[in-house]
Amino acid sequence: MATYKVGYLIGSLAKASINRQLAGALVRLAPPDLKMTEISFKDLPLYSYDYDADYPPVARAFKKAIEDSDAILFVTPEYNRSIPGGLKNAIDWASRPWGQNAFTRKPSAIIGASIGSLGTALAQQSLRGVLAFCNSPLMNTVEAYIHFKPGLITPDGDVTEPSTKDFLTNYMKEFHAFIVRVLTVLPRGA
Repeated sequence: MATYKVGYLIGSLAKASINRQLAGALVRLAPPDLKMTEISFKDLPLYSYDYDADYPPVARAFKKAIEDSDAILFVTPEYNRSIPGGLKNAIDWASRPWGQNAFTRKPSAIIGASIGSLGTALAQQSLRGVLAFCNSPLMNTVEAYIHFKPGLITPDGDVTEPSTKDFLTNYMKEFHAFIVRVLTVLPRGA
């Protein structure tokens, strides 16, 4: 079986983010054929097309990490009914300059946790629109809006509620199957 490199972006820059905890759980629950690596964007400056001729080293490294991944998983909170500004900035860096979009034909999925009962539904809808424009094939089912409660995920990424653990395990299996399907139809480098 093939192994796929999955880069994951955590939308929150907070060290104690519940979405960071969720990402840790997803890494633990991922099928062994998915090699999960966090792609950090915390040090990126604000994007401007003034940089297009010569990206700063941190932006070049970030974009290369996206390019080197077979698929991307977004684990994001919801800020003001949308995605965090830092995450949008990172997507702008990876998708520019025009014609050099690192997300083109790269399978992606979105998941997020919130203490609110609606999870991250509106942020995910906003992110879907951005990624559709970036020509990134999106896993549209299974959708996952995690209502985070204290103790749901331990600091080391163990999910304490069996039904949530089963759901997240299935989510990662579905993401794996989606990656295989997309990369069969749209192989890298083709």
